[in-house]
Amino acid sequence: MVADSPPEGLAKADILAEDEAATARLGEDLGLALAPGDLVALSGDLGSGKTTFARALIRAFCDDPALEVPSPTFTLIQAYEDGRFPLVHADLYRLSAGDLDELGLEDALEKGAVLVEWPEHGGDRLDSAQIRIAFSPGQTPLQRRIGIEAAGDAAARLKRSFAIRGFLDGCGRRNAARRHLQGDASARRYETVAAGGERTILMDSPARPDGPPVPRYGKSYSKVARLAENVRPFIAVGTALHSAGFSAPELLCHDIDNGLLLIEDLGRTGITADGAPIADRYGHATDCLAALHRRRWQRELPLPDGTPYLVPPYDAAAMTIEVELLLDWYAPFVTGARFDAAIETEFRQLWQARFDALGAAETGLVLRDYHSPNLLFLAGRAGIAKIGLLDFQDAVIGPTAYDLASLLQDARVTVPETLEAELLDRYLAARAADPGFDRDGFTAAYHVMAAQRATKILGIFARLNQRDGKPAYLAHLPRVRTYLQRALRHTVLSDLAVWYEQYLPGGGTPG
Repeated sequence: MVADSPPEGLAKADILAEDEAATARLGEDLGLALAPGDLVALSGDLGSGKTTFARALIRAFCDDPALEVPSPTFTLIQAYEDGRFPLVHADLYRLSAGDLDELGLEDALEKGAVLVEWPEHGGDRLDSAQIRIAFSPGQTPLQRRIGIEAAGDAAARLKRSFAIRGFLDGCGRRNAARRHLQGDASARRYETVAAGGERTILMDSPARPDGPPVPRYGKSYSKVARLAENVRPFIAVGTALHSAGFSAPELLCHDIDNGLLLIEDLGRTGITADGAPIADRYGHATDCLAALHRRRWQRELPLPDGTPYLVPPYDAAAMTIEVELLLDWYAPFVTGARFDAAIETEFRQLWQARFDALGAAETGLVLRDYHSPNLLFLAGRAGIAKIGLLDFQDAVIGPTAYDLASLLQDARVTVPETLEAELLDRYLAARAADPGFDRDGFTAAYHVMAAQRATKILGIFARLNQRDGKPAYLAHLPRVRTYLQRALRHTVLSDLAVWYEQYLPGGGTPG
């Protein structure tokens, strides 16, 4: 790829595709970079490679290598609804600019992306295309010269997709097939990578800039809450877990500075079915946690470049800023306004007392997101290796009870109270012979951390709805409120139970 010196905000590239397969790979790379609202203009003479490019893009986008992708020359438009969002493929060869309104491209852009061949037939109506691709012949019959121009956010996404292709080539996955893989609520992206009969996972997690300081703390939320800001924690903690016999994905290739990792693919078999917990698999996940907590972990973990990573503490400040999400987001969402300062101060003081008391609780490595979306069931493995661990970059050293509460009060799956009690007893029985294990102390810490986690999640889901435009998370609020009420029944939380019942009766419901 030879890049010109573009105007600010505009990216240009001139690519020589040696054959049809190279043209198709480029289409695949662009398909992985598309976002809703993208208008992609493909120009070039007949036989210049547009069809090969568009077909590969659409098949990658829809994750169907055998998908029939007819040319829209006669139908004018072809719609695809099976991708991450709607995609429309249009051909303007037989149209004039005056006929453009009949195609409904503006409406299509409001819902998804639009791929347009022969954009010049649309006159200046398509000048706003964020991505423009021009095809022309190369020096041999199979070669194609492909010029790309992209503006704004589309330019950044294309550059990232091309960087991923270069990373995979360097990892021995040249010509690999890339497909989007559904991720989580974070900014991380995932892809499946197929090459040479092997399927692996690409994690795309560039270092994120530090956010604004939270006034009460003088630091960003992520720093106070001890959230990972790059891939170093994932590598360090994952390598330690894998080395200890736990089924964290093996690290196969890495570019730490650019936040690109190639890791083992552990499959797609989870621990739930039809939105409900599979009791036996939750039992194995409980046993895995008991083994994880029995082990004494070092806080300083090595990285591949020889530098150490220090697992941060899950301290009172981190726990406090998390429960304050309820004050900042959830309470205003359900009541219409923030609480008075005195009410918020009482809330913080009550939680501070609980966090102070946790000083006597068992501490260890806390993965922090040990729940169904991040756990896989590996039937072909034995013991602790039966549970695949996917999300641990925010791991901390803190009260081990937190992860058990995360599993048994799963925010996205309803765990019946009877099953929660059975699995808690199973965990306590597994730990009974461990030197120094305090059953009653752990049980109390379990309820404190369950209430802390439920409080935090209520705030997070309200924030995802209000700030990030993701209302789907509101469907989980009744479940999380129920979990909160369960936890608050323990005597160690009686004073906090009074506060919640007074100011958020029943956990609070939107007005």
